[in-house]
Amino acid sequence: MALLTLFLLLIFVYSALSARMERTIFTAPIVFTAAGMVVCWITSKLGVHENNREVFLRLSETGLVLLLFTDASRTGLRMLLNIRNLPARLLSAGMLLTLLLGTLGAMVVFRQLTVWEAGILAAILAPTDAGLGQVIVNSPRVPMKIRQALNVEAGLNDGLSVPFLLFFIALAGVVVPNDGASLWPFVREQLGYGTLVGIAIGLLGGWTLGLAHRKKTVAESWTQLGVVVLPLLCLVASEAVGASMFIAAFVAGLAVQIGFKQAGKHSVEFTEEWGQFINLSVFFLFGMLVARSWPDFTSAHVVYAVLSLTIIRMLPVAISLIGTKMSPATVVFMGWFGPRGLASIVLALVYLEHGANHPGESTIRLAAMVTVFLSIFAHGLSAQPGIRLYAKRIEQLDPRSPERQDA
Repeated sequence: MALLTLFLLLIFVYSALSARMERTIFTAPIVFTAAGMVVCWITSKLGVHENNREVFLRLSETGLVLLLFTDASRTGLRMLLNIRNLPARLLSAGMLLTLLLGTLGAMVVFRQLTVWEAGILAAILAPTDAGLGQVIVNSPRVPMKIRQALNVEAGLNDGLSVPFLLFFIALAGVVVPNDGASLWPFVREQLGYGTLVGIAIGLLGGWTLGLAHRKKTVAESWTQLGVVVLPLLCLVASEAVGASMFIAAFVAGLAVQIGFKQAGKHSVEFTEEWGQFINLSVFFLFGMLVARSWPDFTSAHVVYAVLSLTIIRMLPVAISLIGTKMSPATVVFMGWFGPRGLASIVLALVYLEHGANHPGESTIRLAAMVTVFLSIFAHGLSAQPGIRLYAKRIEQLDPRSPERQDA
């Protein structure tokens, strides 16, 4: 009860100062992660215990599902078709190279890990966080093409990381829910069924809400709840058929626009309120976990975290953008702003659910925590200065450059 009281008080104080905080470099995830650490350090009895792990996992999954649906629902379908080349590059060559470099880097830094354990760590840290990247996605100073490409990448790469994660878990000898079953049918269920679930719920839900608006049978105050139910249905339906809830939520956010074009406005309104509440509670609890594990962090964990946020992320992005004629400033900008956050937290918790007493569990858990922790602060503090610097570089480019063609 004391923990909940402190968190609610923090929400109240931050909301009262939110307008001023938004003009600073201190983002909400930074504030709530730091607050969680302080609370845990000052009050040792308020740690997150082992039996709270499942609650933490469910809370994180729900927050990520809502966020992915929201980001997809405000991603214009016409714009998505115009920039399909960039997300495809980031999600194919970029992601595969990230997994490869992440695995090789883990084997070099952590000699005790097997190749499959290193792959687990790489898969956990491969996806970028749409929530931590909202400052970039919402900034009108960043070209629309770049913003939407990063948004689509963040929306889909977490769902695509799940099959890789489970593949490496299976090869590492960790028990998985489909133990004994063929791996490839399971991957097909995660990706294929996830897409089908998202299309079905998004199309049917969008058509119903659109019809209700045209017939004026729905009250404006209830429209928001009707939209928000759709990603939650994706979560429930995906668990029932063994699909990826993250792929389903993002695809549903795209599909719902076909029948109800105003879905993005209503989903954003909810996410900015209750969805944000869930996400901030995750970062608050994550801060407490970091504080509890602080004595266990070593220089090796920090080294890998730095590699993960720089070379392991930025080099694959640079390679995947070869041939697009993007400027060096754009390549660096897109490479750097690949924050690790909620998605990596969820995947790490999924691994911990499957990997009890696994030899490499401690190393994987601590390395993932340090990487997410550094990302929250490094990407949060550099977002506004990075946008200003990048905007100046874009203004100096030729009007015919790819970045300025959709200005």
